Amino acid sequence: MANDAELFDAWSAGDQHAGAELFDRHFSAIARFFRNKVSDDFEDLVQQTFTACLEARERYRKASSFRTFLFGIANNVLREHLRRRSRNRLDPMESSAYDLEPGLSTAFAKAREQRLLVEALRRIPLEHQVILELFYWEELSAREVGEVLEQSEFTIRNRLRRGKELLRRSLSELAENPEELESTWDGLERWAEEVRGALE
Repeated sequence: MANDAELFDAWSAGDQHAGAELFDRHFSAIARFFRNKVSDDFEDLVQQTFTACLEARERYRKASSFRTFLFGIANNVLREHLRRRSRNRLDPMESSAYDLEPGLSTAFAKAREQRLLVEALRRIPLEHQVILELFYWEELSAREVGEVLEQSEFTIRNRLRRGKELLRRSLSELAENPEELESTWDGLERWAEEVRGALE
């Protein structure tokens, strides 16, 4: 079975079957990336991501993984989409997904703690939401998240720490009682894994 880099080389050379295999291999992860941040047009953004990926093939460095390259493209597609929607007022360090699309459903999250986690994530600044989701849901290392966002590993580790602080504050505002806050926070990694599964 060909690896991602080999498939991408073949797709770049015109092999549509290789492109389809890459799409099938990474569709769930890229759809999950968009689904908690935008409404029902997330599938269009997935398509745009794969199209932009092929157009940016000259920028792909084989030293990094295809997956981090693809998430980097997805992040750029997301920012451009949200910028257009917010009429260029997007500041990912300040704006949250909730600010931009307050009515987005969390119905895919079944347990109360899952819904609470998803809603709390949507209320922190987008930059921190993306970092936490890539780290917890996609299980990328801090170095890989840095490759996606074109930031140093040190910066990502600091933003992970800050993102967790913001997430806990957001959870405390949404939780019905201290016990719910603690059970959600204590089970963060388990809930993240369950939400990841629900988004597939």
